[in-house]
Amino acid sequence: MTEGMGPAPDARTAEAWRSFGTRLRQWRRRAGFTQAQVGARVGYDHTAISKLEHGTRRTPLPLARRLDELMSADGALLAACEEAEAAGAGGPGEEGAGAHPAQQGPLPGEPAGGDLLAMLPPDTVLPGRLPSYGLMCPVHGPDGCAVPVIADVVALHAAFCSLGPATVSCPPLDIDTVHALTALLAVCLRADEERAWPGATVVVERTLHAMLRWMALPAAPYQRQLAPLAAEYAQSAGCLRLLRGRNATAMAWLDRSLVWAGLAGHVGTEVAALSDMSTLARLEGDGPSALAYGGAIRQAAAGRYWAGTMSDLYLARGHAVRGDTRQTLGHIDRARSQLDRVGEQDETEAPWLSVASVRLRVESGAAGALRDLAAATGDRTLALRAVGAARTALGLLPAGMHSARTLFLVRMADAHACAQDPQAAIAIAGPVLDSTEVTAPTLLGQELRGLHSRLAARHDNRPETEEFTRRLAAVIR
Repeated sequence: MTEGMGPAPDARTAEAWRSFGTRLRQWRRRAGFTQAQVGARVGYDHTAISKLEHGTRRTPLPLARRLDELMSADGALLAACEEAEAAGAGGPGEEGAGAHPAQQGPLPGEPAGGDLLAMLPPDTVLPGRLPSYGLMCPVHGPDGCAVPVIADVVALHAAFCSLGPATVSCPPLDIDTVHALTALLAVCLRADEERAWPGATVVVERTLHAMLRWMALPAAPYQRQLAPLAAEYAQSAGCLRLLRGRNATAMAWLDRSLVWAGLAGHVGTEVAALSDMSTLARLEGDGPSALAYGGAIRQAAAGRYWAGTMSDLYLARGHAVRGDTRQTLGHIDRARSQLDRVGEQDETEAPWLSVASVRLRVESGAAGALRDLAAATGDRTLALRAVGAARTALGLLPAGMHSARTLFLVRMADAHACAQDPQAAIAIAGPVLDSTEVTAPTLLGQELRGLHSRLAARHDNRPETEEFTRRLAAVIR
């Protein structure tokens, strides 16, 4: 058996996946969905759903959970998926042959390539060493390592991406390439946060597709070597797509990140992916899934206070949109109560905690949950608490995090609107509209849509309120 590859499935395993596919088809028809409708709701193409129903593709457990909830199967589909998983390692491939989890499932198309240096911002500066911007080298970890100079990074990236799907030789994956790819992801994430750089998604996804080609090579342990970094790239691609309102594509990448993080044993990346998946479900109006993903965070990192804090935050946000005051406030209180137990050693397991502290994440998440709860219940006191949490989050925000600052300001403005203070909302959100290019599908656009609905419902007859509400309407269309 090739190192890093799972065993080929036997007849029992193949039959288990066919049985799962039959049940999936039955539940889909009972729910009255077409394959295309199911695919649109879970972030997959309809052809992928067809392959799942025919049992020619392994269904990841997170996807099975979403399908079970979508079709109100009360756990029957999830149980069938677990049975198929237990029938043997791996699952059926495209033509019934074995396929490693790293290679399974449909993925977004590869973006057009080009010279990396031309795609990077003109003033790009690479970090001299890793870790950087919440990313550690998969080889050296927190001990750190040097990053090649930018000319070498460009050359190493070009060579890595040039590997074609028909390559039969197995070139070595040298350590400098791993350093270069890790540093490049750090540059992309920092540039997108500081200047909303659109090229970040292109570079990240193009590199991801190259990783897929490397992991498909036989007779070399590329899957094991690249899985940690591929999980980071896929989670980052999902987050970038989420910010731009491309929710179906985001879910596809995040689902793959969970698979790779599991292969690599990287619980920090798994938690980050589950957090983004909870956000996506909430934005899509799927409250049960948002809560399921929030609860899965604690299960993925049992016994870690930082993960318990993150789980409570996402559970609070899921309950808030449903207007459940007791559950929302309870989870916020629990998240805050665990803060003092989170220490520096947790950054080894979840390096991204070094970019934005746990306290910052708690206050920004609490602001969002309290705002959503105030909007659902009409409770002005909750809205004022949301204003306070947003103000605290802004005070904790490190310099240079422009995108996060803009989002927090709009969230604070919306909380003021929920508190029946439209003039304060306009004073905060006005400069954002003056200085930021906003498109409706983005996460920022969705926040502004909520602010618009609150201001429009206030029936404030002041000319400045009506004018600003019209400006918002033009942005969110």
